[in-house]
Amino acid sequence: MAGPMTRRGMLASGLSLTALPMLIPAAPAPESKFGYCLNTSTIRGQKLSLTEQVDLAAASGYDAIEPWIREIDAFVQQGGSLKDLGKRIVDRGLKCADAIGFPEWIVDDKERRKKGFDEAKRCMDIVQQLGGHHLAAPPVGYTDRTGLNLLDAAQRYRALCELGEAMEVTPIVELWGFSKTLNRLGETMVVASESGHRRACVLPDIYHLFKGGSDFDGLRVLSGAAIGIFHMNDVPANLERNKIVDADRVYPGDGVAPLKSVIQTLKASGYQGMLSLELFNPTYWKQDARLVAETGLRKLKAVVEAA
Repeated sequence: MAGPMTRRGMLASGLSLTALPMLIPAAPAPESKFGYCLNTSTIRGQKLSLTEQVDLAAASGYDAIEPWIREIDAFVQQGGSLKDLGKRIVDRGLKCADAIGFPEWIVDDKERRKKGFDEAKRCMDIVQQLGGHHLAAPPVGYTDRTGLNLLDAAQRYRALCELGEAMEVTPIVELWGFSKTLNRLGETMVVASESGHRRACVLPDIYHLFKGGSDFDGLRVLSGAAIGIFHMNDVPANLERNKIVDADRVYPGDGVAPLKSVIQTLKASGYQGMLSLELFNPTYWKQDARLVAETGLRKLKAVVEAA
């Protein structure tokens, strides 16, 4: 399902509107205290080892790190130990906020979905060994097509959450603005809400909200408990949604996204999770990795303080 959802369209699909208010806080939420996380894509171009990235995140002042499964796989293939890596993260005073993986959990094809769940289990096991409790769950395998039944997706997401329960790892429905499926905040909310799972949550991202056309004010209907992690970045001026790409992301505060309002909304929601700096800017990749990490954290904190 792509594009804005109307009440008539939701009713026609049999979707319950009563589930959505479950995401809205019933009472004033406590003041939020955010943690700050470094998504390793931000310094990918510098080609540091995974252990070097952990050390850098700690030295730069972050509270957590958000690695990619393919980076972890490469680390292990080169003789690295997940146990040692997990200990290193803890010893450096960090947390593994989550990991970015790409299992095909959402697809219609049963055989592909079974393989996707097998991959999700493998990814969750990796996250558990690193001391983490979340795994990003984007709509991999359904990005190039429309027609997804959101209620079917919700049941698949519930099954994914149930898979992770034994390992204490929760998948987070991730919004992908470039996708033809789950490119809107409301769609990810429906999948999470209609799953009926107590740990259901979503992963919003400044860039993807803009790219997919969601209004940032839509975040106001989310409670803090419904957000697994929040990806922070900014969008430069004079770039249209249909032209902006991942490489165009800039430091928070260096673009035109309404970050002050977003942070105020997150505070009001009671969100107390990680704000994770996720950039793919090739200009930054040419710079010293520590300079990029420290600059990103300084700018991110400045945005939060200004709000």
